[in-house]
Amino acid sequence: MSTSDSRRSTNGVPQPVAPIADLMSSFPAPWALCGGWAVDAWLGRSTREHVDVDISVFVQDRQALFEHLAGWQLVAHGLNVEINTHKLWDSQPLDFPGHIHARLDRGEVLPDGDLLPEQGFTLDIQLGDRSGTDWVLNAKPRIVIPIEDAVQKSPWGLPAVVPEVLLFFKSLELRRRDKLDFLALLPHLTQERRDWVRGAISLAGHPWLSQLSP
Repeated sequence: MSTSDSRRSTNGVPQPVAPIADLMSSFPAPWALCGGWAVDAWLGRSTREHVDVDISVFVQDRQALFEHLAGWQLVAHGLNVEINTHKLWDSQPLDFPGHIHARLDRGEVLPDGDLLPEQGFTLDIQLGDRSGTDWVLNAKPRIVIPIEDAVQKSPWGLPAVVPEVLLFFKSLELRRRDKLDFLALLPHLTQERRDWVRGAISLAGHPWLSQLSP
């Protein structure tokens, strides 16, 4: 993942992503673009509509994240957080799977119901787990990958989760947009990347396995 020494270039970064890249360019801990925008970053083109910008940050760096996003409204979601909470996150520990919805604090009261992009919640921070220099993608069964292999500099000049790891995470939910991202990335995977995804998701069985086979 990237730290503050990798400020973004202007290599065609789309407008929704550019302000987030600027925001995170001074973050003192690792971070990476993930989700659908990361798919577009690797392919160099727009593949579908995106409702928000997803980035990945390690949960071990939650205090640094909380301090870095002073001036933002942060609402956390995790196994140890009340469902549909509308309380502002105060950097308390979060259990997996966890993520944080964020918007600039303009003094607005948090809305009832879902937190939507049209309400300003255009940043979704996905929390990852690390052990030493490895990214722990899954606890049981344990699936890890070196962080330096999981995150690389994309053609946009931004750190992005690599295609095979993107697809591993997307395989866990199988929403329509995850299937679209799989179909968009699949033709561009090297055999080595296909093998990695196949091995990771085969531990639990998955409908994508047949398409990943040689």
